[in-house]
Amino acid sequence: MKYVVILGDGMADWPLEELSGGTPLSCAVTPAMDALAKVSEVGMVSTIPEGMAPGSDTANLSVIGYDPRKYYSGRSPLEALSIGVQMKDTDVVYRCNIVTLTEEDAPYEEQTILDHSAGEISTAEADILLKDVVRELNSSCCTFYTGTSYRHCMVWDKGPVLNLAQPHDILARKITPYLPENEMLREMQKKSYEILKNHSVNMKRKAEGKNPANSFWFWGAGTRPALDSFEKIYHKKGVMISAVDLLKGIAVGIGMDRIVVEGANGGLNTNYEGKAQAAVKALVKDGYDFAYIHVEAPDEMGHQGSVEKKIRSIEYLDQRLIRLVKEGLDASGEPYRMLILPDHPTPIKVRTHVAEPVPYLLYDSTEPRENKGLYNEKDAQAGGIRVEHGWDLMSCLFSR
Repeated sequence: MKYVVILGDGMADWPLEELSGGTPLSCAVTPAMDALAKVSEVGMVSTIPEGMAPGSDTANLSVIGYDPRKYYSGRSPLEALSIGVQMKDTDVVYRCNIVTLTEEDAPYEEQTILDHSAGEISTAEADILLKDVVRELNSSCCTFYTGTSYRHCMVWDKGPVLNLAQPHDILARKITPYLPENEMLREMQKKSYEILKNHSVNMKRKAEGKNPANSFWFWGAGTRPALDSFEKIYHKKGVMISAVDLLKGIAVGIGMDRIVVEGANGGLNTNYEGKAQAAVKALVKDGYDFAYIHVEAPDEMGHQGSVEKKIRSIEYLDQRLIRLVKEGLDASGEPYRMLILPDHPTPIKVRTHVAEPVPYLLYDSTEPRENKGLYNEKDAQAGGIRVEHGWDLMSCLFSR
């Protein structure tokens, strides 16, 4: 038996007036998921433990079978694992986003945050900006590492673990009440803005109608994680397929292999087909038992507040990935079980994550079951099946 999880990050949503009370998931044209829903178990699952923040870090740990209350030590250390950072016990790791602030004729503290991803800036551009700022900061206690797109890491030797605002939670707001109280972090953000707002990379981006990447933003602090081996817990050889450092870092932490897919970038136009092909090859030809395929696009479109793009990302996921994975596994003759779900909702109305249950679909190629509903939030709730703890899903998936 082969096993696969296909996770559409932030895919779940709330009913929207502009969709006549539907959600992006229910209104998207998804023939692959519709067909699967008719022969699958469809229910709801709680991925975020009560009292914990609804992040992709806690939620994906939960989905992949790890209770965040036991294993979570912060988001940024997981991302640091992905890019090869060797952490000491005394290190504190921060996410360093490169964001877009307004460039109003006002002090830094009175700017407004427009875009947490700086227009999904390319990694190559971001690397130039990061290195040019770091060269000017001259901070002996802090080391910076380039990640992917707008997502980067800072390691602070013997630093404090501070609870800082997540930039995607404060979009379109003045940053005044959300700035770090810590003087060093606040001054580094302010200095980065002074360097970046007139940087040649940003001058070019603005000329092309793109959002400038004009400020650092620190958040997501944590310490070195201690995760148990996935293979030792579940007795399955697994592989992670994702464009984002968080998921690749989780894979490193749990001893799971990673596949880098060319053109996979965490955005709307990621290489869906390449991810599907990589997963099928890993399961059918390369001896893996389990593949975890993560797609960031629905979450990014939710943060952007774009109904049209979120629907499109779900349709791409359905036709350019889920359909191809199913066809490839069917053609191989291998029996398999497939789990499809988001990690958390990212509702268009609030443009950030919420800690609510999400719909899941569990398909078994050897034992199709009758189901009247489709795969969406409303039908999943109506079905009456509820998994209380997200980390129990792996046991459900591996139960046959």
